[in-house]
Amino acid sequence: MRISIGCDHGALELKNEVVEYLKSLGHVINDCGTFTKDSCDYPDYAYAACKQLSLNLVDRTIVLCTTGIGVSIVANKVKGVRCALVTNVDDARLTRQHNNTNCLALGAKNVSKELAFEIINVWLSTEFEGGRHQRRVDKIMKIEGEE
Repeated sequence: MRISIGCDHGALELKNEVVEYLKSLGHVINDCGTFTKDSCDYPDYAYAACKQLSLNLVDRTIVLCTTGIGVSIVANKVKGVRCALVTNVDDARLTRQHNNTNCLALGAKNVSKELAFEIINVWLSTEFEGGRHQRRVDKIMKIEGEE
């Protein structure tokens, strides 16, 4: 799977661990930064990663910051991106099954490396259920098109 990833300085260490983990599983990673602990603005990196998803250059995107809140807000402003901020495995599963999310937001302050790996595994391997959930996702996408 092709995955873009972006973070700010607050999540740099977790992002680097996630990148190495995903590569070890055979995924192709487009790392949009940041690459240093220098203070930076999370919208720049979240947008860069999500824009790749919007342009269909990748299959999924993962964005990270200290809490995950800021990057999730940015992600959901990008056309075609459905991002969920996830802090546990159950929500990772449900956000794929029910919302067909294509972007995952993680907060480095709120998830350990081990938990992040578990969340990512479930999120990447869970299929969208469709059915009544498709109707709801279609409504989300219609709202996006009206803006």
